[in-house]
Amino acid sequence: MERNTRRNFMKKLGASMGVAGVLGSSGLFSSCAKVETNTSGKITLLTSDGELVEVEKALLKPADIPSLPENQKRGRLGLSGRSWVMVIDLSKCRNARECMKACQNHHQLRPEQHHINVLQMQDAEHTAPYYMPKPCQQCDNPPCTKVCPVNATFKRDDGIVLIDNERCIGCRFCIAACPYSARVFNWFEPRDAEKYEGVTYNIEANVPQKKGTISKCLFSADRLRDSKLPSCVSACPNGVYWFGDRNEDAVTNGTTKETVSFSELIEKNAAYTLMEELGTKPRVYYLPPKDRAFPFQGQNNTHHS
Repeated sequence: MERNTRRNFMKKLGASMGVAGVLGSSGLFSSCAKVETNTSGKITLLTSDGELVEVEKALLKPADIPSLPENQKRGRLGLSGRSWVMVIDLSKCRNARECMKACQNHHQLRPEQHHINVLQMQDAEHTAPYYMPKPCQQCDNPPCTKVCPVNATFKRDDGIVLIDNERCIGCRFCIAACPYSARVFNWFEPRDAEKYEGVTYNIEANVPQKKGTISKCLFSADRLRDSKLPSCVSACPNGVYWFGDRNEDAVTNGTTKETVSFSELIEKNAAYTLMEELGTKPRVYYLPPKDRAFPFQGQNNTHHS
């Protein structure tokens, strides 16, 4: 791809939208879920930022809001021509956990539920500990999708593994099959269930959540459709996450907004994937925790800014 094309794409990917964008962009409507119209003539929309906003029904075109079957069909296809990847720089993670908070807010998760978790790691007795964010690895050879008896979880063309909770029967075979412990089960009613009552299910956000079904990291697929970075990437204050398109060979840092070559970033920094010997072919790459941007502070230190 020409350099200016890649730069323009990544610029759009890193851009943010406000409520004004809700009123003015049919592209944003394409990933909104709706609630029944109230008596005042307004309609409530669930945006890709996980916010519920009210707009005048007269400002909307019905075709801009997909029905549930349309949403499910589009969600299975993904974004044409894209091949999403994430790079996590372990030298920069200081356990701020803002990525976890943003993800929970976006995907209607209870406090004990995580699509992404920050773990304290130590490779050997005399080596320094470090922090490691662990989302779903979005494997190219995912064992989870192979065991689902109802085709509720699937791998789509742009590389993201999604779940359709309208099909999920809660058997939890996928949880047992995942070697990365990346999936969670909704044992209880989801957070703020009454707030999302009547909202059309959005398969790319897996919202509203449903008791008795599975949830997992989705690379914020609904935000990607709106040319936004995933919630965790945008929320990190320390530049831990790079995200982008392998087909474009370009990834953007969520903090600095710098765009670099994906292939050069992982090659020059000795990137690796988790449990490579399993043959799952993850799309999440890790940069080793060398030349750290901060001294390790440990669990007892409460200052993570």
